[in-house]
Amino acid sequence: MTKRFMTLTGLLAVGALGLTGCVASAEDVAGAGAGGEESKGELTVAVFNGWEEGIATSELWKVALERQGYDVTLEYVDAAPVFQGLADGDYDFTTDVWEPVTHKEYLAQYGDSIEKLGTWNDDSKLTVAVNEDAPIDSLTELAGAADEFGNTIVGIEPGAGLTAAVQDSTIPTYGLEGMDFQTSSTPAMLAELQAATDAGENIVVTLWEPHWAYSAFPLKNLEDPEGTLGDAETLSSYGRTGFADDFPEVAEWLSGFTMDTETLSDLENFMFNENEGADDWGPVVEQWAEENQEYVDSLTS
Repeated sequence: MTKRFMTLTGLLAVGALGLTGCVASAEDVAGAGAGGEESKGELTVAVFNGWEEGIATSELWKVALERQGYDVTLEYVDAAPVFQGLADGDYDFTTDVWEPVTHKEYLAQYGDSIEKLGTWNDDSKLTVAVNEDAPIDSLTELAGAADEFGNTIVGIEPGAGLTAAVQDSTIPTYGLEGMDFQTSSTPAMLAELQAATDAGENIVVTLWEPHWAYSAFPLKNLEDPEGTLGDAETLSSYGRTGFADDFPEVAEWLSGFTMDTETLSDLENFMFNENEGADDWGPVVEQWAEENQEYVDSLTS
């Protein structure tokens, strides 16, 4: 498991490079594409740091688009720079926008300056999870058992929509104000989860599905009878203004993109569990693509 956190830390280091992408229209691009043929265009894709579904789908689209003759660069950045970069035209598209809760504030701020390309998954959800053998099954029981969890809820990034939902809705609804809600980053949360699992201790974390943590750790979601975390969320691709005009073929492919949770989980598991020490996701995703050729071909058909 330790290698996995080293990998995630490496992703964050890549993200520190910031907004370095440069967008070019299909008409303006010249150069060589895959196999020495003339490139069909250069694409810069924004990838959310530490968000495995975004990493997996972005790496998959890189493989699919490069097979079609495009040159693709992935830029790993945090959520706010993703939306700012799309609005400024620094990035072409991203695959990991959650609606209606998680990225609500970002869409309220930048929605008029970016374009929705399509929704590819509609059964994702925000969660509060505990170790599988924890003594409670519902958020209604958490306040009374706070001592069992060190009186702490381990969260992710302070600016995440999940963090806002827990802070503004879950905690006051279930009387959890007396617990320490710790927020820092997703990798830090996963490190705490790893440590608690190794020590056989109880832990409560904020999480989401799909996520590889559910296959790596013995977890269960606490029931949320008051619906404080919202219903199932959708995952969508968004592009910069004018992207569909500049790259109509790619925009059409993204508009038709669908990936169910089972397929996404299989890809995530192959990347982050079976190949947790990989230095480069490209060959790993190429292997998965070869083993799932029919599905990958459907992305650009």
